[in-house]
Amino acid sequence: MGQYGLNSMDFVNAFNEETKGLRGNDVIVKVRVFEDRTFDFKVSGVPTDDLILKALGIKKGSGVPQKDKVGKLSDAQLTEIAEAKMEFTNGNDIEAVKKQIAGTARSMGVEIEAK
Repeated sequence: MGQYGLNSMDFVNAFNEETKGLRGNDVIVKVRVFEDRTFDFKVSGVPTDDLILKALGIKKGSGVPQKDKVGKLSDAQLTEIAEAKMEFTNGNDIEAVKKQIAGTARSMGVEIEAK
């Protein structure tokens, strides 16, 4: 993450390089603009809910997640999503990231398969 001028092709090139493995997906990007009119960015990867929906092959989560369940993530799917999100989270290990993903899934009305 470098600092770029507002009309800089350097930013475009850096952004394209940073996101090349994520093309075709929605991507979370945080951009900071400074008083001197320069800016930087940080890519936070594909949103977790998008990865869950894709894994389950569904279009949206439940409107009433406590009552209406929309699917069940296997431990293997949970691990795969956690591995994809690992570098973009504050989790210390894969198990911590799996817990974060499981929490997001539950809030969407997705059940988690017990190990």
